Amino acid sequence: MHTLTSADPERSGTAVAFDPVAHAQSIAGRRYRLGTDYEVGSEKIREYARAVQDSHSVHRDTVVAVQYGYAGLLAPPTFGSLLADSVQEALSELLIGFDLTAMMQTDQIFDFLRPVVAGDRLTSHISLRSFRQAFGGTLFVVENAVTNQRGEVALTAQTSLIARSNPTGSHSDAARSLARIMRRKGNPVGPVTPVALTVETESAVPRSLRARSVSSVSVGELLPSSVLELSLGDLVHYAGVSGDANPIHWHSPTAELFGLDGTVAHGMLTMGLGAGYVTSWLDDPGALRQYCVRMTSPVHVNADRPSAIEYQGKVKSLDPDTGLTTIVLTAMHNGRKIFGRATATVQLSDRAK
Repeated sequence: MHTLTSADPERSGTAVAFDPVAHAQSIAGRRYRLGTDYEVGSEKIREYARAVQDSHSVHRDTVVAVQYGYAGLLAPPTFGSLLADSVQEALSELLIGFDLTAMMQTDQIFDFLRPVVAGDRLTSHISLRSFRQAFGGTLFVVENAVTNQRGEVALTAQTSLIARSNPTGSHSDAARSLARIMRRKGNPVGPVTPVALTVETESAVPRSLRARSVSSVSVGELLPSSVLELSLGDLVHYAGVSGDANPIHWHSPTAELFGLDGTVAHGMLTMGLGAGYVTSWLDDPGALRQYCVRMTSPVHVNADRPSAIEYQGKVKSLDPDTGLTTIVLTAMHNGRKIFGRATATVQLSDRAK
């Protein structure tokens, strides 16, 4: 394991207090490779697709996936979030002095460079892109460049997180309660080592031939709205599939300790539902190029009834030469927007449809 000391050496007989902020500044911009790979399995793809209610056949039927031009069963767009657990463990090794037990995710950006299919072996390369003091804590922007077994960058995930550097007494009590309920970590991330990695700025994936055609889409077009429901059982299912077993998503007393009005849906679950909404309209999930969401309002889910989220989309821009198209998403729950800003960039085809 890449080891970082928690205190500077003594100077002239006097110990120098460890400064978490100065330490974070010293590692900002560096990239670290996690020592443990993630092997993508067919059944995990199917499980994840069910958990985010994505019924597209390329995530379930290998024959269909091959017909769409993929080497195997295609992972849903937000499948890369399954790497978050090991990334958080690695961040705990790197960001000494910060309380990462109850980080709050605010923004998520996925850039999709190559398809992730069954049989791929994924490796995370994390980097602290920036951080600043804000909102009573520290705002971190962390990037994970994910490579496949051929050393190609398949996707990048940029996540904005708020963590407390000086937790209050009530927050400490809640964190201790959380630690008692949470499962014990059983899968170490392996050595976390500095590495040089060049991340491509443009996708090497050719234009998809199965996506909706350029000629069939126009600026200002509205996507058909879709209402999806989440029950407490759905949250428990997603927790098991994703590895995010934080009890605020299934245990009301713990959620209330953190100031929430009961259990709330995982942010990445609501984002996964939104991705499926877009790709069902697009027809080819592999034609999604970028997906950005700012999470602003939680989705509360009660044990006695499911909660509904209505997804809507509108074509904001379209480049007829490249087929690149931007869609603005809206997700509503109980009359409130749960996404402050949400866009999807997709690659339309040039075929007649």
